[in-house]
Amino acid sequence: MTAAAPENAPIGGDEALAREARDRLIADIAHHDILYHQQDAPEISDAEYDKLRRKLEALESRYPHFADPDSARVGAPPAGGFAKVAHSRPMLSLANAFDEDDVEEFAKRVRRFLGLSDEALVELVAEPKIDGLSASLRYENRKFVIGATRGDGATGENITENLKTIPDIPKALPDDAPDIVEIRGEVYMRRDDFFALNERQEIEGGKPFANPRNAAAGSLRQLDSKITASRPLRFFAYSSGELSAPIAETHQGFLDTLDTWGFSVNPLTRTSDTVTALLDTYHDIGSQRASLPYDIDGVVYKVNRYDWQDRMGMVSRAPRWAIAHKFPAEQAETILREISIQVGRTGALTPVATLEPITVGGVVVSRATLHNKDEIIRKDVRAGDAVIIQRAGDVIPQIVRVVLEKRAADSKPFDFPDHCPECGSLAVREEGEVVTRCTGGLICPAQAVERLKHFVSRNAFDIEGFGAKHIASFWKDGLIKTPADIFALKDKADELRRREGWGGQSVDNLLEAIETRRAIPLDRFMYALGIRQTGQATARLLARNYGTIDALVVAMTEANDADTDAYATLVNIDGVGPAAAGDLTAFFNEPHNQDVLDALQTALDIEPFEQTDAESPVSGKTVVFTGTLELMTRNEAKARAETLGAKVAGSVSKKTDYVIAGPGAGSKAQKAAELGVTVLSEPEWLALIGQEAS
Repeated sequence: MTAAAPENAPIGGDEALAREARDRLIADIAHHDILYHQQDAPEISDAEYDKLRRKLEALESRYPHFADPDSARVGAPPAGGFAKVAHSRPMLSLANAFDEDDVEEFAKRVRRFLGLSDEALVELVAEPKIDGLSASLRYENRKFVIGATRGDGATGENITENLKTIPDIPKALPDDAPDIVEIRGEVYMRRDDFFALNERQEIEGGKPFANPRNAAAGSLRQLDSKITASRPLRFFAYSSGELSAPIAETHQGFLDTLDTWGFSVNPLTRTSDTVTALLDTYHDIGSQRASLPYDIDGVVYKVNRYDWQDRMGMVSRAPRWAIAHKFPAEQAETILREISIQVGRTGALTPVATLEPITVGGVVVSRATLHNKDEIIRKDVRAGDAVIIQRAGDVIPQIVRVVLEKRAADSKPFDFPDHCPECGSLAVREEGEVVTRCTGGLICPAQAVERLKHFVSRNAFDIEGFGAKHIASFWKDGLIKTPADIFALKDKADELRRREGWGGQSVDNLLEAIETRRAIPLDRFMYALGIRQTGQATARLLARNYGTIDALVVAMTEANDADTDAYATLVNIDGVGPAAAGDLTAFFNEPHNQDVLDALQTALDIEPFEQTDAESPVSGKTVVFTGTLELMTRNEAKARAETLGAKVAGSVSKKTDYVIAGPGAGSKAQKAAELGVTVLSEPEWLALIGQEAS
């Protein structure tokens, strides 16, 4: 991995292309998370890191089926210098809105999910998005007892003593507060305090901080709380974690209560009941951005009513009931020096523009994706062109247009290759796809290395300290060729210690990190295999429906024949269609892949899928919803069923346990009757799962 933030991860409308971008981003973010959160030695600026994070969020919001509904990791694993703290409720990230249309669509999604009419009043709270470091404060019996960083969203670092030095954080709550209260918010540093701190750093011979957020993060993660106490940190409270009793019925009421308890709540927060009013707040806050004493990078919108928030729940690492509206992208003109081709894990050939470095939105941009062959033709982008670039939502570098009046007379269109630049294999574009792929498969070094990078990436095996540059180096030198080779590296420890840049301790740390990953949940294992169209969400669906790796392998092998019950069961999983099923069965029935799977099953403990709610009366049951639901929307019903551990299918079969039939139920209800499957009305279903009709 290079020190500069990679800006070449492709983004586009094609899902396969987007998957390539997502996989590279995950590996890069994990690398920089460890450097920043664990080692306090970032290789890139804070703005560049934010770009990577927001780019990933933008991808997963654009392609929500890529994401795992149970994955809430949004930072780095806790460092060794601090004790670990498991969050009682995950600290989530946010989906992004880049323009007013996205905000309109968010409001419509809220109404659709809750089944509300266009006339129904939906209050939304708008809050400035503070550019700081997230922290969680836990109070027990009204005393501040534990403070933690976000960490990976599930587990953070215990920084209680450091947080106690921040004057904005009360040490105790009033007598009427619940016994258990978790308050979440943002630790930040004002700009004037930041400049004063940097002046002191320079006078004392210390290294100045890059920006206020970096300064806040570095100050908060000091092992000596006296150093933290000397830094001018502040805290804005904005949400809750675990509560033993409700504090308010609405988010605005919650913030008002926090204000009376002595917390700092952002004074620019506003509640609106129309999108127009919401956007007025956004523009008002944006107009004040430069004059505010602290950094913000957008506005967060949240559904005000807590009962609606509870009903909507979360998807991937983000709540459905909130979204971050980014400020407009800054544009700049530069020169496109060269167009090169990158080859990804699935063989996708992605064109990347190398630019004359230019500062856009405070970040130096030197590369931008050109997405695919069609995009190059549509924009008529050529080497040597003057181009206008922007960072969408201050995140993704992209070429907006060519400045045609500055084009050289001898300019020539880009000739997209028909052979892989890495292995020379034929590159083809399949019917119905926009991406061109190398046909070399595992003989292509680029694909082999990218697959291994994906295998160890954060949401797969998450092997700490085994970054992209190490994977590439080990593969080149023949130390690893297949995923199973990673778990045999302990037999090459002496050889590893002789490698340049590897000492005894670093080798021991790597081997220990590998050993800790020999046990892995089935859904993470499936995602790690890097099968086309099997992202985190699909991997989890497969794990939930098949339970064990042995059952899954048998089912995929049998499903290679489209006339079998196994194939029918596979495509009947709600969220797995014929295209994904085709890629799955092709993978499991390819002899080389079977060898890889056999070796991994021998080396690993692949843990059976654990149901979210094993005590639920529908845990492990297969359910089908049909007809018009009147007490909740279809999406809400499916989400609730999956939360309770049920498997949601798209059609009725002999393996179906319950059919929930609303008015207008037709062929599915009829087939259920023919097969003797239990048919429930919507009220009966709600009674079964212990939920009152609203």
